[in-house]
Amino acid sequence: MRIATAYSYDSAIATLQRRQQDMVDVQGQMTTGKRVSKPSDDPVAAARAERAAALISRAEADQRTADTSRNVMTLTESALGQAVDLLQTARETMVQAGNGTYTPAERDALATKLQQIREQLFATANRSDGAGGYLFGGQGSSAPPFVDTVGGVDYIGQGGNNQANAGEPVPLTTDGRAVWLQASSGNGVFETAATVQNGSAWIDAGSVTNPSAITGHDYSIQFSVSGSPAVTTYSVLDNTAGTTLVSGAPYTSGKSIALDGMSLTIQGEPANGDEFSVAPSDKSLSVFDALDAAIATLSDASAPDGQVKQAINQGLRDIDSVTNNVASARSAVGETLNRLDGVTDRLDAQKLAAKTEKSNAEDLDMVQAISDFQNQQTGYNAALQAYSLVQRMSLMNYIS
Repeated sequence: MRIATAYSYDSAIATLQRRQQDMVDVQGQMTTGKRVSKPSDDPVAAARAERAAALISRAEADQRTADTSRNVMTLTESALGQAVDLLQTARETMVQAGNGTYTPAERDALATKLQQIREQLFATANRSDGAGGYLFGGQGSSAPPFVDTVGGVDYIGQGGNNQANAGEPVPLTTDGRAVWLQASSGNGVFETAATVQNGSAWIDAGSVTNPSAITGHDYSIQFSVSGSPAVTTYSVLDNTAGTTLVSGAPYTSGKSIALDGMSLTIQGEPANGDEFSVAPSDKSLSVFDALDAAIATLSDASAPDGQVKQAINQGLRDIDSVTNNVASARSAVGETLNRLDGVTDRLDAQKLAAKTEKSNAEDLDMVQAISDFQNQQTGYNAALQAYSLVQRMSLMNYIS
């Protein structure tokens, strides 16, 4: 078989060009550090890298959402911590107001202090998240969610909270209504109050002695003072059932009154017609209402001793209830922050796994690449030497 000189030249040049292109390809991979720079390099690996890049993007987006939630929850936890401190100060002020030697002017000064605490709590409830929203705006509010009206503080936000999905729902706001306006009234099971109070008697918060005997009914304790010397008696009415449970029982100040699994104490000297009520507790106690009731009585110089004692006792009870409610909300926010730590760890692990998959699909093994480049360079040099020999295989070279 005869091989033409032109064919030998063409074959040698093609080999040189191919070897040179291989060297350029390997050199390009070494420069970029990527084995797959475009889909045509390795379609399967390119598809794997693309899927991994999408996972990385999703993880980064979820991480940004989790970071936003963490920032809001950190601000919320700080606000609730300040609220608990303010309420503790309010409680100490109420205890101080219970000093029997205080004059109306001194009690009025304490009422002013409570008013200042209330204003600070109101500002805390309307605190901004720094991004145009409000920490306690619920499902969204373009204006401060709490409004101070003549009848008390109203919530104009939407109940609940905004949630974003960072692999799992994370909150971006807190339900302000539940935190500030929905503490348990009374002692959490029932609520005592003075309905008619002309004497110096006052009723305590009471306690539960037999949970299974609690009926959930409304009761009235009515006092009668008659005779000479005056004899004080009381009757207990079940307003829900329409029955009288106790009639004309002798009254002794400080002696417990047992009532359908409940125990309560009335102290002081009631006047004829004085009445106290016992009703089921509900989730309607407002932080601001609890302070307003105490402020109103302490600032009233004409308030009788019984009303002052009742206001202080009731104020301490209500402040304890709202403090527990705010503290529970703070604990819930703390649990959310702990959960966000777990979300962040999971997203970091997911992103690391995706980056590893992407690297395995498209990154270059530099040691192998250097070895391949050296082999390509050796092959190119061999092809170059072969071409130099082919150049001398012509008839003119032979004749010369």
